[in-house]
Amino acid sequence: MNAPSLKDLWPGQSVALLKALHILTHNGGLNADSRRKLKQVQHLAQLIKPAIDAMLKEKDQPVLADLGAGKSYLGFILYDLYFARAGRGTVAAVEARPELIATAKKIARDSGFDRMEFVEGRIADAALGPVDIVTALHACDTATDEAILFALKHDAKYVALVPCCQAELARELEGAHGAMDQLWRHPIQRREFGAHLTNVLRGLYLEAHGYKVRVTELTGLEHSLKNEFIFAERHQRSNPRARAEFEKLAKEIGAAPKLLLSALS
Repeated sequence: MNAPSLKDLWPGQSVALLKALHILTHNGGLNADSRRKLKQVQHLAQLIKPAIDAMLKEKDQPVLADLGAGKSYLGFILYDLYFARAGRGTVAAVEARPELIATAKKIARDSGFDRMEFVEGRIADAALGPVDIVTALHACDTATDEAILFALKHDAKYVALVPCCQAELARELEGAHGAMDQLWRHPIQRREFGAHLTNVLRGLYLEAHGYKVRVTELTGLEHSLKNEFIFAERHQRSNPRARAEFEKLAKEIGAAPKLLLSALS
């Protein structure tokens, strides 16, 4: 167990918070798994920073919603690094498991993070009022689609997604036949192609609703195998060409995320 070095923590980053999140031990140690977790969340925080900076300039009290928050690592670190230092803005974490909400509320109280909110329930059922930035780190399978629909419902300007466990389309592809079905004939290829197709369609869906979409690597594969980062910024209300491409691809392949497809109609 090694003590964290300056290269592991950002200047001014709260050691007490990282201990409360069990990223650091009580003695300040950082094991290999925790180091990977910390690097992953810090890198994501860096990628989201331009959106937070832009909204802090545009609004007095911007709101960031972290969906499928789990233990709220991302929400806490974003608040610690950006919102606490700015002295304004709110981070709202949405999570279905009550025990995680209870623990997160205690950490927020102990940390003095009085502009953090915790909402117990499913992403699809959450209603927060206006939201400026939506994040979802490893929201599993269709929860990422729920996050996209949440962003549209709440008119978010920025959406930052790291999808995980995209299993829905792999199941659909098992019965899909056509000119390209050799691409998913074997189960391992079906899982990989299904995950790739899911994210391609998610990007097109966001573009269809007026977002400019950038898809990049989150961090090195040594830190996470679920490594695709989808970042979207809204510039207009709709994009008919992207909608046509979404519908064309879904029809040609014979599979598409059901939540997105039903909401598009």
